[in-house]
Amino acid sequence: MAVTVFETGDIEVEFECPVDPDDLLFPNVYVGLEIDLLSPGDGVVTDRHHASADRYEADDPMNQIGGQISPFTLSGWLRHGCEAVLQEAGATACHPGEPNADYMRAETYERDLESGYHEKGACTDAHDAGCVVYDLFGGFGDQPGKLLRRPVSFSPIRRQVDVLDGEAEAHYRQLSSQVRSRNDEDGGQPLRQADRDVLGNVEGTWKLTLREVKPEFVGLLVEAVSFLDQHSHEFAFQVGGARNFGAGMADAWVVNPLYSEDEVRRVFNRAQDATQAMERKDEIWRSECRNAFVRALQARTAARDGDLPMPAQGGDGS
Repeated sequence: MAVTVFETGDIEVEFECPVDPDDLLFPNVYVGLEIDLLSPGDGVVTDRHHASADRYEADDPMNQIGGQISPFTLSGWLRHGCEAVLQEAGATACHPGEPNADYMRAETYERDLESGYHEKGACTDAHDAGCVVYDLFGGFGDQPGKLLRRPVSFSPIRRQVDVLDGEAEAHYRQLSSQVRSRNDEDGGQPLRQADRDVLGNVEGTWKLTLREVKPEFVGLLVEAVSFLDQHSHEFAFQVGGARNFGAGMADAWVVNPLYSEDEVRRVFNRAQDATQAMERKDEIWRSECRNAFVRALQARTAARDGDLPMPAQGGDGS
């Protein structure tokens, strides 16, 4: 088993993990997901080609189609949550677009910079690692980022889903919608048809891996996922498309990093409840561990933005 060592060179307060770091799941971070309807657009790849063309029916309930949800769709959603956490704290976040790009809507980019963002990479002028979003997600060619974001594999067959591998139970359908004529003479003749790939009842995990285990990274991820969960009904923080049709409203949480691998699986086993040991770990994470990581995030953010207060030694990080 790999030994977990926290890298604390970018924070100006002392970080002490309240538990043995080797008792944590790091460098892996599991984001639990429950989404009633997800419309990832081009961000879904299915294995439906395994069915012969003359027997495949998109709406056949017997279809057992699996596939993958693209990490690009999920990554943009997670990054947006990370940016919002920094902005709520009074700091700015790296804009995801390159500052020297020839934007068709340059005035829109300028308004972004006035709304809680700074130019991508500008934060490295004072600090080599840049802001925590730049450091975590990466920037230019020599800054690839520190967070591995995998695709989420899905299957409609629950026993084939392994949440430790970042998999989810989900049910794929290809839906069609039509724009029909409105006049009596044509009697509702179709004018246009659009097909949409959707997933229903998504339940499982998104597996993230930190290439460098910095406590402020953990603090940012737990705060961002909590923010996205609390704001899941807001258009800007839904994931994927078809948002006005109720898609992309995600119940999301970071699975307790104190859990063992068997306990992570137990979370998603409908036949089993949490054990007393899991409940004790939940209390330790809430009352001791989480605050320590959030405090590290506050220290990293304050070091870059002098207008923000540095957390006091021994502060609770709340």
